[in-house]
Amino acid sequence: MVLGCSSAIMSLNAAVEDIAKTDIPVLLQGDSGTGKEVYATYIHRRSVRHHKPLTKLHCASFDSGQLLRTLGGSDTSEAALGTGRGSGTLFLDGLDELGAECQRVLLSLLQAQESDSGGATRVRLISTTTRNLLREVESGSFRRELYFRIAGACLRLPQLKERREDIPGLLEFFLEKHSSEMGRRTPKLREEELELLANYDWPGNIRELANLARKIVALGESKFAIAEINYASPPRQRTSGLQSQSLKAAARTASRMAERDLIMKALEKTHWNRKQAAKQLQISYKALLYKIKQMDVPGAELPRKGEER
Repeated sequence: MVLGCSSAIMSLNAAVEDIAKTDIPVLLQGDSGTGKEVYATYIHRRSVRHHKPLTKLHCASFDSGQLLRTLGGSDTSEAALGTGRGSGTLFLDGLDELGAECQRVLLSLLQAQESDSGGATRVRLISTTTRNLLREVESGSFRRELYFRIAGACLRLPQLKERREDIPGLLEFFLEKHSSEMGRRTPKLREEELELLANYDWPGNIRELANLARKIVALGESKFAIAEINYASPPRQRTSGLQSQSLKAAARTASRMAERDLIMKALEKTHWNRKQAAKQLQISYKALLYKIKQMDVPGAELPRKGEER
């Protein structure tokens, strides 16, 4: 799992631990560099299929014909979707990159698999996306039936700037990791450098932080590597100390994040049935609808089976 002690990442890790032991398909949503592949691999290793293969497909590199041949198989090759019950895990990386025809082919193959196996699951599906697929469904650019087949549990991976308290620990981990690989002593950063990194927005997320740590170790010192970060930071972040924040404001922010995490976990456990989620959270259905709209929770506008508008 991704390292961290923030409430956002701890809630995510707890949900992943529960979901990994099931066989439901998982959709990992997050920006590039947030750790989607790390989580996909972890879910497979913690599943009952851990002794079976994990097959990864980069969706952006397939056209409909290639997708059909790869997933459907042929007389001379084994289908990636499995040849029998209890097969491994299929990791569809970048599902949002599939065009309309590829989406049609994938949906058709999944429907055929369900029909052939009497509704049983041959493979565990884990998919990743950098875009909000529910919004893609609403706009008509992603098939609704396909979405609900691949998103049995939808997990949102937070950006690194949403979990700033994890930056020091992650940086230390990567510095030690790359120092060990290069046979060098782990460098120590100055306090002002650590403060600058804590204020930086990290558009490349964890991957960018890992690359910075590698560069610091390779150069043998942090001055030039950190200078690039300082140059890229907005003027408000080029300060010598952390910006002040009132205790009340910090408490409100933490409360909102904790509330959002609880709502997301309840929605995922109930397969995004908002009425059941409201019961679990012990609030009214209308109150839950209000909260998910206020917090921009994916799925706020899409009712599931058994719900009423």
